[in-house]
Amino acid sequence: MRVHRCLAAVLIVPALTLLVTRQSVTAAAADRPNFVILMTDDQRWDAMSCAGNPILRTPNMDRIAAEGARFLNMFVTNSLCAPSRATLLTGLYSHSHGVIDNKRRPLPPAIPILSDYLRAAGYQVVFCGKSHVRGALRDRQWDYYFGYVGQGRYLNPIIREGVNGQDRQYQGYMDDIVTGKAIEWIKRGRDKSRPFCLFLWFKAPHRSWIRARRHHDLFRTVVIPKPVTYDEDLKGYPGKPAAFVEATNKIGDFPDVRSLEFVKDYYATIVAVDENIGRLLRVLEEEGIDQDTCVIHTGDNGFFLGEWRAFDKRFMHEPSIRVPLLIRYPRLVKPGTVRDEMVLNVDIAPTVLELAGLSVPDRMHGRSLVPLLAGKQVEWRKDWLYEYFEYPGPHSVRKHRGIRTERWKLIHYYEVDQFELYDLQNDPLERFNLAYDPQYADLKQRLLRRIDELRRETGDVPGEQGAARESNK
Repeated sequence: MRVHRCLAAVLIVPALTLLVTRQSVTAAAADRPNFVILMTDDQRWDAMSCAGNPILRTPNMDRIAAEGARFLNMFVTNSLCAPSRATLLTGLYSHSHGVIDNKRRPLPPAIPILSDYLRAAGYQVVFCGKSHVRGALRDRQWDYYFGYVGQGRYLNPIIREGVNGQDRQYQGYMDDIVTGKAIEWIKRGRDKSRPFCLFLWFKAPHRSWIRARRHHDLFRTVVIPKPVTYDEDLKGYPGKPAAFVEATNKIGDFPDVRSLEFVKDYYATIVAVDENIGRLLRVLEEEGIDQDTCVIHTGDNGFFLGEWRAFDKRFMHEPSIRVPLLIRYPRLVKPGTVRDEMVLNVDIAPTVLELAGLSVPDRMHGRSLVPLLAGKQVEWRKDWLYEYFEYPGPHSVRKHRGIRTERWKLIHYYEVDQFELYDLQNDPLERFNLAYDPQYADLKQRLLRRIDELRRETGDVPGEQGAARESNK
């Protein structure tokens, strides 16, 4: 993991342009892939039929997996919209790029984002859809832009075409409109002599879930089963701390989330996304560029669908932090590849840069997935750092940090000094909190020390109140 020492050390975009241009702008376009980076909002890892979902059918996401690679253990390092999106774009943890929450914090102009690196290397860069960062990425340079501020709305949305254009209303369903504009650019707007990177970021399946009209009756007769842990928070289930139990994210407490029926609408919006992915894949074929295009599909965070009667995300539990990652690139990836290494959203930018023939900056915290995509067996990360900062805020989720290893997960709500510790091997549903069991006291301390180490490795240097000392144990 690379060290990012301080914000002041980040390379400024103009200098970046000179550096990257020398490296690669002379490379032939035929030697560099196109990229399509798809992102959904709040899609958890198992909200796809290729991941075994018994209700939802996603044939086009399934196609990307079947013709490429599916990563079983893809996680976000801060399960919240704006921080996660900024992390994908920068390859940095949120404590380094500064977008630590959804409170309209800007992504500093001095920090290059993935499109800046690619554009400096001769790529056409296009953004269509939802960025959720302050300014909606209109302060960056794009060859084509079609985006909106904030959450946007599903029906008859307000969108701007061109960073210097005017916001105006479009008639129809948000993700249909945005995908249509991306397709139009691929067919008629691009310079076919140069490679491109298209960011197509959907609104769905974000709350509140408004279906496309064509899906009005979808799933109406389906029964949504209760998760195993649906009632456990109400019973004071073993060891769940107040920081978790007292969060205001419970089904039944909100007028638009009265019962598990909301899951049907959540799924229906994902079906619309999948249909739009199918539209895009067909156009890549029609244009004769499907074999030369790397298609990446992921999400910005996961989502509780009734576990402990919760919805939303933010917490470090598996439904919240685990997201899809599908990558199709025929030049490199063997169809049907499945990888189980722990990969992170900080890894996307390094992966794209390496595939584009560019050097990965040392300041990035992630690792390129190219060796895994190529089917190689390599030494990989054994643990990683999680962080969440938005408190006070929606759903009253306390600030916390944590560590996830291949077997263990420790969550520390450091302002109130509360813990959760799970043995994921024997307790994958995170039902039994071991943090206060004396048998696990030494393990808990080792994991707390490792949190401090990971913070230092990623430039978030603990002070006198570092994680291990904050425990007071």
